Amino acid sequence: MSTVVFRVMLEIHTHASKVLNRKQKLTFEPRQVIKDFASGEIKQASSLFDCDVELDEYLIKSYYKTASLIAASTKGAAIFSRVDSDISEQMYQYGKNLGLSFQVVDDILDFTQSAEQLGKPAGSDLAKGNLTAPVIFALEQEPKLREIIESEFCETGSLNEAIELVMKSGGIERARVLAKQKADEAIQCLQCLPQSAFRLALEGMVKFNLERID
Repeated sequence: MSTVVFRVMLEIHTHASKVLNRKQKLTFEPRQVIKDFASGEIKQASSLFDCDVELDEYLIKSYYKTASLIAASTKGAAIFSRVDSDISEQMYQYGKNLGLSFQVVDDILDFTQSAEQLGKPAGSDLAKGNLTAPVIFALEQEPKLREIIESEFCETGSLNEAIELVMKSGGIERARVLAKQKADEAIQCLQCLPQSAFRLALEGMVKFNLERID
């Protein structure tokens, strides 16, 4: 998640927390979100170039780094609106799944967009040893990819070869399915809300995220 998005979401959540804490206890506090973000960074740093990392571990890390903040913000907004606790919990799940879908989409774009579009070299996460959903899926199909990653791209051209293996293995397509799955789960959580322009806007956020990889 970009630094700008992180700061904006944190400011929204912090403001809501200050207001809510005068009236009722808020489950999520800014310090917990920051703690989650730090935990995500630690998990990522401790698993660099680890080809045995599993999809569940990737999703947990993605929750800490991205989805935790979005989930806290959407639940905080629900509590601020004084809805029932079951609805605020559904809004937490909405934010969590939106955040996970957002992260998977970002990780897909790291392979499919140009350096100019990304503002950084394509495949930069892979180059640093950060194995994301497309790579995890690709490793199931391409044994050679493991060899290249575990060598930490010591040979000239090995990073480009690894990127090509990810692209041709179906890793991108399977990651797209995962992003869509999390998006569908996010929209399903909105069934707790009445039909309105506000609900449509929340659904639109999910759809806009997926449009980034259309």
